[in-house]
Order: sequence, then structure tokens, then C-alpha cells
Amino acid sequence: MSLFGALNTSISGLTAQSGAFSNISDNVANSQTVGYKQVDTSFTDYLTTSTATVNESGSVVALPAYANNVQGAITQSTDTTALAISGQGFFAISEQNGTVNGQPTFSPQQDYTRTGDFQMDTNGYLVNSAGGFLNGWTVNPATGVANQNSMAPIQVTQTSFSPVSTTQVRLAANLPATPAASTPISSQIDVYDALGTMHTVSLNWTQNSAGDWTVAVNSPDDTSGIPAVGTADVTFGTNGMAPGTIGNVGTATGSVTTPGYSAGGAATLSFVTNFGSAPQTIQLNLGTYGQTNGVTQYAGTAYTLGSLTQNGVPPGGFASVTMQTNGNVVVNYNNGQSRTIAQVPIINFNDPNALQSQNGQSYTATQASGTPTANPANTNGAGTLVTSSVEGSNVDIATEFSKLIVAQQAYSANAKMVTTANQMLQTTIDMKQ
Repeated sequence: MSLFGALNTSISGLTAQSGAFSNISDNVANSQTVGYKQVDTSFTDYLTTSTATVNESGSVVALPAYANNVQGAITQSTDTTALAISGQGFFAISEQNGTVNGQPTFSPQQDYTRTGDFQMDTNGYLVNSAGGFLNGWTVNPATGVANQNSMAPIQVTQTSFSPVSTTQVRLAANLPATPAASTPISSQIDVYDALGTMHTVSLNWTQNSAGDWTVAVNSPDDTSGIPAVGTADVTFGTNGMAPGTIGNVGTATGSVTTPGYSAGGAATLSFVTNFGSAPQTIQLNLGTYGQTNGVTQYAGTAYTLGSLTQNGVPPGGFASVTMQTNGNVVVNYNNGQSRTIAQVPIINFNDPNALQSQNGQSYTATQASGTPTANPANTNGAGTLVTSSVEGSNVDIATEFSKLIVAQQAYSANAKMVTTANQMLQTTIDMKQ
């Protein structure tokens, strides 16, 4: 029995080393595959009989030992949509299972991967080199808040950015305390109508007396044909405010209105103009009463502009899409605007090494791996996202060749054991003859 046992044990050794060799060859072949995780080999001994007086040879089995939680090297990529995870976690992806009206349909099975070389396909979906469609949380365009209750393949629509009419203008400037006599100071603000067309509105400042000014609002493009919109008085150092800071905005005429002074409030006036689409109300913010964060009146003879901002936006076309380290997928437009359309979560498992391997460096969850948990980057144990980068294979070629030499020697030794056992059996048979 012991000779047959030795023969069977040696054959199991050959099989086990063949399995190890297979894993090594798989690792070497994928040493340059983005997101690939190496598979090591674990050997397990199975006994037949083993007591204090008897030990019969058993067998050895080669089992795969996965290294899904071992980080690969992260390198920069020229693709702005490429992502790498530094630390623990996976990307959620979907696999295409068909097409309807030119748009892909997806398998209900959720897959996971570390292969982050995502690029936009012809339909605007972010797809990696293995064909996995990146999943993310949709973001409400009005609030900018991600819906973390569901994930879906991220599709970037290359539509234009709709224009936004101006409703708010903020001005910071210094009116000279000693301007040239009888010479109004003119400043311009650019605003946009509902169609995204830019118009210029003039503010003509006239000093009535020290610290007392009248601002006249003129809109040359007003379709009524009357550019003079109205006026308002702006005084400095009144209502107990510090000299040189706005103390009141009032005495409005025409379509100009003002709420007047309020302690700690905003010094504003509003006016209505019509550029052809509809009457458009624009609020001009001159700063805070008693503060220097808006229009002031200090020493000088010339008007000095500090800053001028407004919330109108002209129409814009699609320019590019970029990824941010918090997982936001941002669409950029050629009018200087941007919009967040989705957020990429990181998926964590209790035991990532227990995931079931699938094609294309992807995995599916198993009972042993635990339930997948989606988290924003760098929260609750999730790794951090590295933009414009990819994670390479975690295979070390030098280590694999060392394993290869050991496997080859072990295989040869087991083959020698088979040959020796066969010779001993033949000797036993010859003894009978």
C-alpha cells in the first residue's frame, strides 16, 4: 500500500505544482495589465492515516491565494477621466449585455474593479479598457447634492450650457472725495439677458456735496427707447457709519428702487430694464453699510474700480470632462462654466480577497467577501482617489521568477518520485517471477 500511496502522493504533487505554474504564468502574462491583482498559490496537505504508529502518505492540493487588497503602483495618465484608488476599495462597474436604439443596456449583476483607465465612448459613457461602465451617484444640478441611494452608469451628455440672465451685480470701487468739478464719473457694468446676449449698463456718479452722490442708471439697449432707467442717492458717513463708508441708499426715481438703510445690512438698489425678452430686474449690491467691502469714498481725484461681478452667463458649448479627488465628475464648458453631473463612490468589502474573479480584472461579491458598502472617497475606510492616474498590476516579476524556479524544481522532484515508485513496483513484480 505504501508504494501505491507514494505514487498517488507524487502525482498529486505534480498536479499541485502544475496549478502553481499556471498561477505564475497568469501573473507574468498580466504584469502590465491595468488593475490586475496577482494570484499566489497556497498548498494544503490531505491525510489518509496518521497515528502514533502509522503514517500513510496522503496528497497535496494547490489552492489560489488572492491578493486583491495589495496596492499596485499608481502612475500618471494623459486621460483627464482616468482614476486610481490609493488604499482600499473598488470602482462599481456595469457590463453591457445588449443595445437598444443605439444605446447600451446593462446586466443587472454589479461588478467591481480597480481598472480605472476610463474614457468616454461614443455615447458619452465612461468605460475602462476592459469594457466596464463606471457607476456613480447622480448629482442634483440645482443643489449639487449626490443621491447616495442608487448608482447608475455615468453618461456625459455633450449638450450646451443654457444662458442665465443677470439678476445680481456686485460692485466694489472708490469714489474720489475730491472729484473734478461738475464732471460726472461714469462706470459700466456688463449684464446678460435671457438669451445670453451681453449688454452694457452705465452708472453715472455725480457728487452733490461732500459725502453725497447721485447715481444715474442708464441702459442704452432698453427696447423702450428710453435709456435713463432712474437714479438714487448714495451718502457716505451718515447714520453713524464711519467716514468714507456707505450710510444710506435712498431717494430713488424711475424704475430704481432701494430698501434703504438697515444696520449691518446690504447697501443695494434694484432697477428694471427690458432687452427685448421681458422686463429684467437687476439688483446692484454696493457693499455692506458701514463696511469697506463695496463702494467707498476716500481721498483721491479719480474713480478706482476694485471688483465687479455678476451672475449672468452666456451660452456655452461642451469643452471637456474632468474628475476631482472627491469623486465629482465635472463637465466644463467654453463659457468658463462647469457643472457636476455625478460622484464616483468607492466600494469596500470586509474581505476583498474573497471576491469572485470575473473577466476583465473585475469581481463580483460573494457571501465570504461580505456586503459591498459605498462611501465617498477617503471616508469610512475607503481609499483616496488620484485623478489623471491609473493603478498598474501588483505583480512583481522578480518574485514570480523566483516562484517559477521553486515550482520547476518541486515538479521535477515529484516526477522523480513517480519514476522511483514505478521502479520499486517493478522490482516487487519481478520478485514474484
